[in-house]
Amino acid sequence: EQERGITITCAATTTFWKYQNNDYKINIIDTPGHVDFTVEVERSLRVLDGAVAIFCAVGGVEPQSETVWRQADKYNVPRIAFVNKMDRVGADYYSVVSQIKDKLKSVAVPIQIPMGSEDSFKGVIDLIDNKAVIWYDDETMGTNYNLVEIPEDLKEEAELGFFGVVV
Repeated sequence: EQERGITITCAATTTFWKYQNNDYKINIIDTPGHVDFTVEVERSLRVLDGAVAIFCAVGGVEPQSETVWRQADKYNVPRIAFVNKMDRVGADYYSVVSQIKDKLKSVAVPIQIPMGSEDSFKGVIDLIDNKAVIWYDDETMGTNYNLVEIPEDLKEEAELGFFGVVV
């Protein structure tokens, strides 16, 4: 798996989340993203309550992502999309959001937009709470952050992102 950079079997784990005095059990299934495992992914989709589709900020919506998305449509699996690898050379968040709309024929409604990309990626703007999340310690891989007002030079982009004009 590590050599090829792909998941080759389904992996499952359980975690618990406490929210407003309620305990929730969350079962996470990581499915293979390779075409050879389409049947295994389809089996997993039959039992899911929801899915998180992860798209690379460089590669965008790839053919196998389209296949899995159609499978999720078939089983009416609600999903959210997450764009990762914003720190990579060639990262383009807005291109990925456009691809979600165009290739997957889905309504993409951003709830966060990135602050910068590639070497200048430093955080995200939370469009729900209207705040900026800025990471300040590269060693902790995003676990240390400050929640601050949206910087003046990004307020217009945040407003456009919220209303879906720029995406």
